[in-house]
Amino acid sequence: AEMWGSVVTSLLFWGFANEVTTVDEAKKYYPLFGLGANVALIFSGQYVRWVSHIRGTLAPGVDAWAVSLRYLMGAVLASGGVLIAAHKYLQDNLVSKKEESSAKSDAAPRKKKPKMSMKESAKFLMSSTYIRDLATLVISYGLCINIVEVSWKSKLKQAFPNPNDYSAFMGNFSSATGTVTLIMMLLGRSIFAKFGWRVAALVTPTMIGVTGLGFFALTLFSDFFAPITAALGTTPLMMAVIVGAAQNILSKSSKYALFDPCKEMAYIPLDKESKTKGKAAIDVVGNPLGKSGGALIQQILIFGVGSLAAATPYFAVVLMAMIFFWFKAANSLAGQFNDAMEANPEA
Repeated sequence: AEMWGSVVTSLLFWGFANEVTTVDEAKKYYPLFGLGANVALIFSGQYVRWVSHIRGTLAPGVDAWAVSLRYLMGAVLASGGVLIAAHKYLQDNLVSKKEESSAKSDAAPRKKKPKMSMKESAKFLMSSTYIRDLATLVISYGLCINIVEVSWKSKLKQAFPNPNDYSAFMGNFSSATGTVTLIMMLLGRSIFAKFGWRVAALVTPTMIGVTGLGFFALTLFSDFFAPITAALGTTPLMMAVIVGAAQNILSKSSKYALFDPCKEMAYIPLDKESKTKGKAAIDVVGNPLGKSGGALIQQILIFGVGSLAAATPYFAVVLMAMIFFWFKAANSLAGQFNDAMEANPEA
C-alpha cells in the first residue's frame, strides 16, 4: 500500500503521459500535471478530515471507523472509475490513432535504450565522478527520508492512538503538503533564476537536516524540552509530531519543486552515452539503494540495540552523516555542472 502511490501509480501515469504527449505538449502541460496533483492532495486531505469527523454525528454503538472506511473506499472506487473512463477515452481516441500513423511513418527501427545489469551499473557509477555525485544525491535523499519517517510515524501513533484521530491528522497533513508544494513550485523558478543550480540543489538537504535534527532533539531530550513545551501549551511528544510533520512536508515539497528538477537538469550537458548510461545506472542502483538502504539500516540498528527508541540516537547520527555526504556531493556536482555547461553552451 505504501509503494502503490509513490511507485506504481506514478510509474504508470508518467509512462502513459509520455506515450500520448509530444515534446512540445510536455513542455506546456507537464508542470500543470504536478500542480493538479498537489491541488488534488489538498482536497483529498480535507475529505479525509471530514470523513474522520463524521463519527461525532453517529448514534451510540455504531462502529465509527467502519463508517469512515466505507466513505474513504467509496471515494477511492469513484476516483478509480473516473481514471478508467479517462484512460479508455485516451486509449480509443489518441493512442490507437497515434500507433497507426507511427506504423506508417516509421520505417527505420528505433534504437533500444541500453539495459544495464546491477554489476554494469555499479561499474559505470564508479568510473564517473559526475554520475557518482549525482547518484549520491539520489541515495542520500532516499536514506534520509526513510530514517526520519519511521521514527516520526511511531511518535504519530503514540500521539493519536485512535484511528479516526490519526486519519484526521493525516488528512490535514496531506492538505498542508499539497499547499506547501504548490508554493515551492511557484518559488522554484525564482530560486533557479536568482541563485543558480548549486543553491537550488542544497535547499532539500538543508530542509531535511534542520528539521530532522529538531525532530530527533525533541525525541531524545524530551525532559529538557518539557518546560518549554508546557509553556506553549503542548507536550514534547506532540511537538515532536509537529516538527516531524514539518520535516516531511518541507522535504517532499522541496524534492518536487527543486531536487527533481536539479537532478534532471544535471543530465542535460552530458554527452549522449553518459546521459543514457548514467540515468540507467542511477535507476538500477541509486533509486533502489536509497529506498531499501534506509530500511536495512533501521532493521540492523533495531535488532542490534533491541528497540526503535534505543536506536533513535543512532538514526540521528546516520542522518547527519548522510546530510554531510549529500552537501559534499552537491557542491562537487555543482562545480562539474557549471564546467560542463561552459564547455557545451548549446545544452
